[in-house]
Parts: sequence; structure tokens; C-alpha cells
Amino acid sequence: VRIEDSPSAPLLTLIVGPSEEIRKAGKEKKERTDRDILRRRFWTQFLERANERTPLYANISPSERGDIRTAAGERGLTFNCVIGMHTSRIELYIDRETDADSDNEEIFNTLEESKADIENAFGEPLEWQRLEGRRACRISQQFALGGYRDNEEEWPEIQDAMIDGMIRLEAGLRPYIGQLQVSS
Repeated sequence: VRIEDSPSAPLLTLIVGPSEEIRKAGKEKKERTDRDILRRRFWTQFLERANERTPLYANISPSERGDIRTAAGERGLTFNCVIGMHTSRIELYIDRETDADSDNEEIFNTLEESKADIENAFGEPLEWQRLEGRRACRISQQFALGGYRDNEEEWPEIQDAMIDGMIRLEAGLRPYIGQLQVSS
């Protein structure tokens, strides 16, 4: 091919390009990478703030995961902070792994017997979730302040609410976790 008096050049025509599956995979990888970067940044800031107020997360490193966990002092119990795209939550997660459904249920029921006292110590009602169809249970509080995809200027407010909530959740549950006697 030639344009006016220019030297001749080859004409290249794309015959095969990336398939729709390849394009989709590339887009998902980019979204995953963006998500991972945002979550790591969120958790880095969260841990800096949390470590000023509580030793609960002193030995935790930031990650790309959607949650940060710390042991609650009893096998299968963890205090989790969970961040979604536009939501956040704190929880005591009860999961003693495979074939421990009855243990999880027993722990949940034992704690639920003290629900009024736990919620009184926490300062407000909590969500008591048996998570039907799953082996785990949880006691949690949701926050409507936002998540990692929301404006980063709002993150400190979200992080402070989660930290404050976790301090109160741990204080409300700790006496009862220490008294748990599970059959297995």
C-alpha cells in the first residue's frame, strides 16, 4: 500500500484477535488486581488505627482478603472484621471445621443463652445468625457506612466504627468464651 508519494508499506489486517473468553479473563484479572490493591490499602490503614486502640490485631499483617481475623481464645472461634465493596461487618465467627456442625451449634446456643447480657455489654442488639445450610454460625454487627470501593476519604470513619465495634464485641463476648465447655 502507498499513501500519495510515500514509500510502499505492507497492509496488515488482523485476522484473529483475543477471544471473548480471553478478554473476559483479562478484565476479571484487572478487577481482581484493583480489588486486591484497595483491600490491602484499607487493611493497612485499619491496622494502623486499630493498633493505637487495642492489642487485638497487634500480630496481624494487612492482606488482600476481604477479612482480617484474630483468634478468640477457643478453637474454631475468630473475631473477624469484614469489608465488602460497599459494606462492612464485625463478627465472632464460629467454625470448628469439618464434621463439627454440632460443636458450632452448641457454642452458638451456649452464647445465645447469655444474649441479653452480651448485647447489654456491647451496647446494642447484635445479629445472631445460625447460617442455615452451613456448618458455621456467627454473631455480628453490620455497618452501613460503606466499603473498600467507596471514597477513601470515608475509610477512617468506616475503620473507626469497625474498631470501636470490635472492641465492644470482644469485651462483651470474652467472659462467655472463657467459660465455654464444648463436648468434643
